[in-house]
Amino acid sequence: MAVTVETLEKLERKITLSLPLAAIQTEVEARLKKVARTVKMDGFRPGKVPMNVVAQRYGYSVQYEVLNDKVGEEFAKAVQEAGLRVAGQPRISEKEGAAEGSADFEAVFEVFPEVKIGDLAAAEVEKLTAEVDDSAIEKTLDILRKQRRTFAQRAAAEAAVDGDRVTVDFEGKIDGETFAGGKAEGFQFLVGEGQMLKEFEDAVRGMKAGESKTFPLAFPEDYHGKDVAGKTADFLVTLTKVEAANLPEVNEALVKSLGIADGSVEALRADIKKNLEREVKFRLQARNKQAVMDALVSVAELDLPKASVQAEVARLMESARADLKQRGIKDADKAEIPEDIFLPQAERRVRLGLVVAELVKANKLEATPEQLKAHVDELAASYEKPEEVVRWYFGDRQRLAEVEAVVIENNVTEFVLGKAKVSDKAVSFEELMGQA
Repeated sequence: MAVTVETLEKLERKITLSLPLAAIQTEVEARLKKVARTVKMDGFRPGKVPMNVVAQRYGYSVQYEVLNDKVGEEFAKAVQEAGLRVAGQPRISEKEGAAEGSADFEAVFEVFPEVKIGDLAAAEVEKLTAEVDDSAIEKTLDILRKQRRTFAQRAAAEAAVDGDRVTVDFEGKIDGETFAGGKAEGFQFLVGEGQMLKEFEDAVRGMKAGESKTFPLAFPEDYHGKDVAGKTADFLVTLTKVEAANLPEVNEALVKSLGIADGSVEALRADIKKNLEREVKFRLQARNKQAVMDALVSVAELDLPKASVQAEVARLMESARADLKQRGIKDADKAEIPEDIFLPQAERRVRLGLVVAELVKANKLEATPEQLKAHVDELAASYEKPEEVVRWYFGDRQRLAEVEAVVIENNVTEFVLGKAKVSDKAVSFEELMGQA
């Protein structure tokens, strides 16, 4: 059949569909006969209900069902013949003035845009590099030692210093009134490790067991406790116990406790370096991938399908509500969340998805089986039983699809880096890991 496609806006199209009423009626009658064979009604034996009774009871719903199916079939044929890629669901309405013996419908819908990717050679990308140096290994070793530290009570005359574990009783008041969460007994924390607000740590540092102190504490404006955020409280703290930390020596016993069978410090350092290098690789890939995607979007031209953007907004809102629910927010599913706050992110995601898909298609950047296996092996390498992790990924199509998406993005990243103007920037290990 000849399909006439009318352009309404940039990506909005309209098709008129014409259905012969005779074909619709034939299908309705066929389905009603099928219903009549199994339908149960009071006063009739199964399969013996008269057709006029079946039609009276089920005729409208069956006709509605047939129309939906037939319009859907005709729409699918029409867009296929016209070579259109439909974005989202069409809006279909019956059209008046149809010729005798037919019913006409108008389908208004959006199509995916033509994506024009500009000259990648003109795109500028800053590519980060980082190395795992000895200081990074030492810091990691210190963290491992701290995780296994023990504590011993200090002598009564010794004051609390950074690294000590202290036990305190405290009470805070705002305008003379105790507030929720402002009072505790036998509370423990480590001095100098940021577990408490700075004013609280400063007050306890230098105190001895049995001493008490009063001090003001100004809660930050962005403090998680909304009732006290931005307010100043008066605290009374009593130090009941001070315990000094004892870090284990880096010896065979420690090394073996960390899973290194031969107990050598050299093997432990090598294992730490290997794990850090794997983490650095993943973080560099993520940061450089972000830079590449920014550059890719900057050289691409396309219109965005409103339906795709709206669908992405809906997904982001659903994710936000799920996050609120996980945090224990009451009635999170009913929370009023303005759609506008998700619009820029949704538009970027849709734009990026269309651009990446076009680049992948045009340059054959799909993930190969070998790449999938290599990436899963790398993900599994940091686990105690890598072979079980590999089976876990390959045993579920959804999990493997997520890996495939990452590999494709990596392929796109490498492809763009091979074409663009790339400037290397070395960053420290601490900066890359977010410790600077």
